Amino acid sequence: MPQTNLTRALSTHAFVEHRLTTVWLDRVWQAGIPLVEIFCARQHLDYRNRAQVAELGYWFRDSELKLHSVHAPIYNDEVWGRSGPEAVIDITEPVKSKRMKMVDEIKRALEISETSPFRYFIQHLGTKNTEFNDRSVDAAFSSLEEIVLFARQRGVEVLIENTPNELSSAERLLMFFELTHLNLNVCFDLGHAHMHEGIENAYRLLQSRIRSIHVHDNNGKEDQHLYPLLAQDGTTVGTIDWVRAMELLRSRTNQYPLLLELKEVPEMGSPVEAARRIFDRLEELKVPDEL
Repeated sequence: MPQTNLTRALSTHAFVEHRLTTVWLDRVWQAGIPLVEIFCARQHLDYRNRAQVAELGYWFRDSELKLHSVHAPIYNDEVWGRSGPEAVIDITEPVKSKRMKMVDEIKRALEISETSPFRYFIQHLGTKNTEFNDRSVDAAFSSLEEIVLFARQRGVEVLIENTPNELSSAERLLMFFELTHLNLNVCFDLGHAHMHEGIENAYRLLQSRIRSIHVHDNNGKEDQHLYPLLAQDGTTVGTIDWVRAMELLRSRTNQYPLLLELKEVPEMGSPVEAARRIFDRLEELKVPDEL
């Protein structure tokens, strides 16, 4: 039986240290990639900057490249949180006054949909040190109630991403949905699952809720966002079994695109062209008959 390929999609995380302009988006489309996810980092896309947001809106209105999703901001500064602890956006923050400021920041990012419509908004639950306890669950529930309502009013669905902390593993996400009665779907991150409970186990638990995915590689311990099947410095490669991973992903081709979320590599001349090569290699992988 012939293998079915998933629709290609690319996160702008691959060039997140550059200001997001229409030149970058043109490169994505010219590489034969029909869908894009925008990563909200203010040095890249300053969602507070109405002129930049409006420029992208005009471009998408006339473009064949479609905005599939937007990733919620993780920091509110332009230097990856290095300006101080107050720059971290954590919707499980227990202090209500602080948490509401973070929710307001997320709403600013969601307002992108008013000029550049998109389908999904990708949201983390907590940071790498977040624990699964009553305080974090209650805070996340309170935040998401407001975020989800704000998103739905704009025709956007909020997806929760599995992340390597005690609150956001596949199993814990299902527990969270049951406890809070939030009937949400998920963005399945293969790299994060590889670091935590394993890709196959996590996928089996979440498969019916998966609406988008993040594809990247790592060594099983660090969140490296490596390029699958492509050594970046001659030696750096990840440890994900991509034959098996692609078999799993192909089992539900109508639910999500194959979306690469790669780190920016300064010495890489053309990250978009590198992404195109990765798509080719992943699609060429053949699943053994006995699997």
